[in-house]
Amino acid sequence: MPALVGVLFLCFCLLQVVPTDPAQIIAGADARPEVVEAIRKDLGLDRPLLIQFFDYLARVAQGDLGRSIISNKSVGEELAETVGPTAELMVGSMLLAVPLGLLLGTLAAVRRGSLLDRAIVALSVAGVSMPVFFVGLILIQYVGYLWNLLPFTGRTGPVWDGGLPALILPSLTLGSVLIGPIARITRTAVLEVLGADFVRTARAKGLRESAVIIHHALRNALIPVVTLVGLQAAFLLGGAVVTETMFSWPGVGRLAVGAIVTTDFPVAQGAIMVLALAFLLINLLVDVMYVVLDPRVQRG
Repeated sequence: MPALVGVLFLCFCLLQVVPTDPAQIIAGADARPEVVEAIRKDLGLDRPLLIQFFDYLARVAQGDLGRSIISNKSVGEELAETVGPTAELMVGSMLLAVPLGLLLGTLAAVRRGSLLDRAIVALSVAGVSMPVFFVGLILIQYVGYLWNLLPFTGRTGPVWDGGLPALILPSLTLGSVLIGPIARITRTAVLEVLGADFVRTARAKGLRESAVIIHHALRNALIPVVTLVGLQAAFLLGGAVVTETMFSWPGVGRLAVGAIVTTDFPVAQGAIMVLALAFLLINLLVDVMYVVLDPRVQRG
C-alpha cells in the first residue's frame, strides 16, 4: 500500500507539470477567464497540491476515480474496457517467453560449450539488446504488411471469440524481449545445479537423463528465474504501453498514453494506478511461487 500511494503521489505531481489547464480544456479555447476560474474552483484545482492529492485518495478509497475530461465517462468504465485486453497481452507474452526461455536456457546448459550453446547465448544477447518497438516494427512490416499473415491493427475480440490471430503479433513483440534474459539466467542456474550432489545421486540411481534434468536440475533452478520474471514485470508493463500504442491495442497502456496527450488527468491517474497495482500483484505472485518451488522458504 505505501508503494502504491507513493506511485500515485509521484504521478499526481508529474501531471501538474504538464503545461495545460484542465479547466481551460473543459471550458473551451474561447471561454472567458472568469468562466475558466469558476471551473477551476469547482474542480478544486485552486487548492494546494497536497490537499488536492489527499482529496483524490479519499475519493479512490470510496471507489470514485472521477470522470474523464474528454468523454465525460466514468474513469472506472474507461478502465473496465481496457483491463481485459491488457491482461490478454500480458498473459500471451508470458506464455510465449517463459516456456521458450526455459527451454533454450536448459538446452544451452546441457550442451555447454557446443555450437548450440553459443548460438543460444548469441540470440539471448541480441534479444536483450533489441528494444520493443524495433521488434514490433519488424513484425508489422513483414508478417503483417508484406506477407499478410496476421492482423496488426486493433483487437477483434476476446481470445475465446476469434480474437487469437490479432493477439499473436503483439504478444510476440512483448514476449520476445523477455526470452533472452530468461534463457541466460536459466542457463546459469541449471549449470550450477547440475554440479550439485543431489543431481549426481539421482544419476547414480539410474534415472534417465531427461528425468534428472527436468525433475531435479530445472526445478531447483527455477527460483532465480522466478525472481527475474518478477523483476521484469515493470519492464513488461512499460513495454505493454509501447506495444499497445504500436498495434492500436485497446489496453490500459494505450489509454494512459492517450490520456496524457489529451491532458485527461483523471483517466491518466486511474490508468497509472491500475498499472502500479498490476506490478504489485505480480510481485506478490512471485513471493507465493517461492514457497511452491522451495518449501524451505515457508519453514524459514
